[in-house]
Amino acid sequence: MNSQEEVLAGGGINRVVRVGATVRRPAQAWSPRVHQLFEHLQTRGFTGAPRSFGTDPAGRDVFGYLPGEVGHDPWTPEVAGDTALTSAARLLRAYHDATADVAASWRDGWQKPAVEPIEVICHNDPAPYNCVYEGGRAVGLIDFDTAAPGPRSWDLGYAIYRFVPLGSAAGPRVEERLALFFDAYGADDALRRATRAAVVPRLRDLTEHMRTAAAAGDEAFAAHIARGDLDHYLDDIALLSGDGFTAAGG
Repeated sequence: MNSQEEVLAGGGINRVVRVGATVRRPAQAWSPRVHQLFEHLQTRGFTGAPRSFGTDPAGRDVFGYLPGEVGHDPWTPEVAGDTALTSAARLLRAYHDATADVAASWRDGWQKPAVEPIEVICHNDPAPYNCVYEGGRAVGLIDFDTAAPGPRSWDLGYAIYRFVPLGSAAGPRVEERLALFFDAYGADDALRRATRAAVVPRLRDLTEHMRTAAAAGDEAFAAHIARGDLDHYLDDIALLSGDGFTAAGG
């Protein structure tokens, strides 16, 4: 390892290092799409995602480093606060809006298949651990490996599961924090209903992805399953399917 390389925390699937003002990570088959996405976001004036700098001599993807605090567990009081929640919703809305004009035409080339109806390019893992915060506000999104076209509700379903949060991690203010998130995103009643209905299917998709990757020999996903992550998601699927959440108003 280069002495100037700093291994970044949270890279559960890939080894990610910081070199000065850049981040380096192993290139993948879908890397060209991610670079294209970052370049497009720059043209649209969205600055809450890394910049693309191509590849380095080692063949790794090179992206700009976003300074700030990443919302790893356990959450700090700032990351757990309502300001962090609402700013994340606004950040995700700005990101979605910046991708709406290319989502349908950039259907292929991603790690994950597109989900119909295509409205935006979903981040597909919007969560505090993929958010960069400054002063308690979400200012950046990172780790776009699983990005792919899909409906807003598909991304928002996972976002509310993580940011509110829902399931076994839920606190006493779930409906209040849901309303704060939806209001900050600017979601109408139809999108709120669709988002609630998307939570369980989105978690089922995650469990299938984990199983498929582990069966194909992915050691990181196999390790996640071994430590109980899969069982955790299955428990939350059962919990959210049985408590009337997806049928509730919003």
